[in-house]
Amino acid sequence: MRKFIGLIVLVSVAGLLLLVGCKQKQGAGGVRKYRIAVIPKGTTHVFWKSIHAGAIKAEQELKGQGIDVEVIWKGPLKEDDRESQIRVVEDFITSGVTGIVLAPLDDSALRNPVRDAVRNDIPVVIIDSGLQSDKYASFVATDNYIGGRKGGERLAEILGGKGKVVMLRYQEGSASTMNREQGFLDVLKEKYPDIEVVSANQYGGATTESAMQAGENLLAPLRTPDGSGLTIDGIFCPNESTAFAMLRVLEDSGLAGKVKYVGFDSSDRLVKGLENGFIHGLVLQDPINMGYLGVKTMMTHLRGEQVDKRIDTGSAVATPENMNDPEISKLLNPDYKKWLNE
Repeated sequence: MRKFIGLIVLVSVAGLLLLVGCKQKQGAGGVRKYRIAVIPKGTTHVFWKSIHAGAIKAEQELKGQGIDVEVIWKGPLKEDDRESQIRVVEDFITSGVTGIVLAPLDDSALRNPVRDAVRNDIPVVIIDSGLQSDKYASFVATDNYIGGRKGGERLAEILGGKGKVVMLRYQEGSASTMNREQGFLDVLKEKYPDIEVVSANQYGGATTESAMQAGENLLAPLRTPDGSGLTIDGIFCPNESTAFAMLRVLEDSGLAGKVKYVGFDSSDRLVKGLENGFIHGLVLQDPINMGYLGVKTMMTHLRGEQVDKRIDTGSAVATPENMNDPEISKLLNPDYKKWLNE
């Protein structure tokens, strides 16, 4: 009887050790199945499709290395739907994904969801736009302040260092565009005393439609008496939707090409505007690389390796003169369709 009881105890201890061993294997760096949620600010703009493409590129590369990883792409439709993005994060926490790659559409509202993810042992990599928190593994993004300064430098260059300009902002709470806007204003203030910023307090909002209305309202009091021109010399817009909306406003009112105009990001229509001479500069990010590095950085972290707290994905300025250079052309026309099978 004692031998029988002893055998039971021995089997029980062996089973417990095996279970502990399996859990250890499922721990840091040893998860067999990685489910990485990638959550953009929105899903309609070319920029976000390019982020998605980069994430899929990373997924396919990792699978080619024998790593079982799944990228799950989900985000709000519009870039002003904070509650929707919060719910997406919360749903992924509940479903127990391995990691979250997040582009927070509000640098404050997403702090608590990110904190909750980390408390549930789900690490977070932030991409594109900053967060008022340090609870993330890494921040992978353009240096947006430097990007804004580059936009200001380009506009000042084509204005010869003097004139009157306006800026149409994006929306409050978006850290990436707020940094661009500040960079733009700072470089003009620091280096170009003969450039006057006539207006810098109008917001376009999250959609092309709202930005068009804001653009029309901004330019209406700046029209010349005969309506054929503007009393300003330059315009800056800090993201794809505001840049496209302003281009449409200028085209619809017959003002395209009559004012120096610098935008941010790329799309087919913006590239066309650059070709036509309606846009004189576009500050470009590398969204495919951003999505790619977001996922790769998350995987490096999950496997227990050190990652940098801040990773700059770079920026460049496209002009009518350099837009056909290979490196600039690649940024102007990101090949997102290749990875998304569109």
